Amino acid sequence: MRRSVTKSARTGRFVSKRTAARHPDTTVNQTVAGGSRGHRSAISGRFVTAATAKRHPNKTIREG
Repeated sequence: MRRSVTKSARTGRFVSKRTAARHPDTTVNQTVAGGSRGHRSAISGRFVTAATAKRHPNKTIREG
């Protein structure tokens, strides 16, 4: 079963859709299904390298 969740890139915690609308550059919407691992950009929603995540810690989240 897939579901959509919204997370803060700064804290990694789940946030409400209202909070995500107020802070679109630091939140990411994602569909949760199985087990993707790595770092995801809060801006583009794409996976990024660990080096990129280290350079931009407030705009990426760790998954998995």
